[in-house]
Amino acid sequence: MPRGWQWDETLFKGSAAYYERGRLPYPPGLADALAAALGLDGRGRLLDVGCGPGTVALRVAHLFEEVVGLDADAGMIAEAERRAAELGVGNARWVRALAEELPAGLEIFRVATFAQSFHWMERERVAAAVYEMIEPGGAFVQVGASKAEGAEAGPLPYPAPPREAVTEVRARYLGPERRAGQGVLRYGTPGNEDAVVRGAGFGPIEVIPIEGRRVVERTADDLVAEEFSSSGSAPHLFGERLPAYEVELRALLAEASPSGRFAEWSGEVELRVWRKPRA
Repeated sequence: MPRGWQWDETLFKGSAAYYERGRLPYPPGLADALAAALGLDGRGRLLDVGCGPGTVALRVAHLFEEVVGLDADAGMIAEAERRAAELGVGNARWVRALAEELPAGLEIFRVATFAQSFHWMERERVAAAVYEMIEPGGAFVQVGASKAEGAEAGPLPYPAPPREAVTEVRARYLGPERRAGQGVLRYGTPGNEDAVVRGAGFGPIEVIPIEGRRVVERTADDLVAEEFSSSGSAPHLFGERLPAYEVELRALLAEASPSGRFAEWSGEVELRVWRKPRA
């Protein structure tokens, strides 16, 4: 959990409806890479901790008998349920609970995944609980965040998103410190996941890069969704000023690209895998 910060239920309040559209997509090869790394064959169960709207769980559900998505945000659970029905995924269920409440009667799993969620948790406590829930030979998997970086990767067909300018406008509404629920991330988010996960008893880390870096074309609506999908600019933080902020945000985007089209390189994505010893 971030230093000097305490979780509260407003962390992603109002963000669920924007999340899937706003976040850069994972590479198409995510499921194949996970299957190859862990020898998945349709058996066993997946626990996706901090599942959000099912971003990872729904992409890999076909690799398991059952997937269980766990998230503390009611909006995220509702959106995951809606998307599972829309996509026809019938082997997923969704549990609203804090990761710190695990095992929460959920029994045993072959794999547990964390995607851009572990840093929000009491990591030692959660890793220890997950260790007891993973079958021997199973794995704790962190899906590395996808970030748009690297103009050196090549030219773009449209202007890049003006993120520095967006940050400046946001700061005028919310202040210079990054907001998170009812608090601020004065010291950022913690790292060194390897020491935490290995401290729970898992084996050495294996890092598996996923091929698929590419140019992603986006619209102004996508970038507005990206802004409101973030804990640092969740809709509730703006209060009555939310409509004014969106108007200013859209004006900034229109100035940056009159066509309303943007492009950026998808970032590097990797699986970080820690296996539970068989004996």
